[in-house]
Amino acid sequence: MAHVDFLEQLHGQTKRDYVQRVVENDKAECATIAKKYGADYWDGDRRFGYGGYRYDGRWLPIAQSMAEHFGIKSGDRILDVCCGKGYLLYEFTKAVPGVEIAGIDISEYAIENAKEEVKPFLKTGNAKSLPYKDDSFDFVVSLGGLHNLPVKDLFDGVKEIERVGKGAKKYIMVESWRNERERVNLLYWQLTCESFHDVENWEWIYSQCGYKGDWGFIFFE
Repeated sequence: MAHVDFLEQLHGQTKRDYVQRVVENDKAECATIAKKYGADYWDGDRRFGYGGYRYDGRWLPIAQSMAEHFGIKSGDRILDVCCGKGYLLYEFTKAVPGVEIAGIDISEYAIENAKEEVKPFLKTGNAKSLPYKDDSFDFVVSLGGLHNLPVKDLFDGVKEIERVGKGAKKYIMVESWRNERERVNLLYWQLTCESFHDVENWEWIYSQCGYKGDWGFIFFE
């Protein structure tokens, strides 16, 4: 297992007013709406989530970097857990022509509004129980989703990723913190997190779950 950063540069391109997120809106009401993972969360006002999650090509360099790092080749099977609208999977098909893809997300809205090219390969479901056989995939990725599981389900989710993927070609990214400022900023900004852990505790969770893949974090500086 190793810490590998694929996302922080992309994450850092978005400017965030952490205090405004709390004082100008009813944060509890916004979080309640966000946790439905419907139209408001994906494509509604920014106070409820993404503020419009549309394809813009930003995931292609990330897919290319992951493909190079993990040695993904034509014919490999890729699973995206918490895949959203499937944009990363679509970019994998461009980065490595000939890969087979699958995605799962808890949001029916995201799957219904996924990129048309990959929609047939996506399904709704919960990361805590993946509907795939052991060792089904050559690469499994999960970006920004597992921290939305409560602790009682989080361990199951990590174990499921380990179960359905072959070997160590797996990657999990979650929101975390390294210091008190980042912890507070995350608490101010987040809407859907159920599992709040610093880097050390996330790494402990992975070890307890027998997870053999790599991991990364995004921080709210």
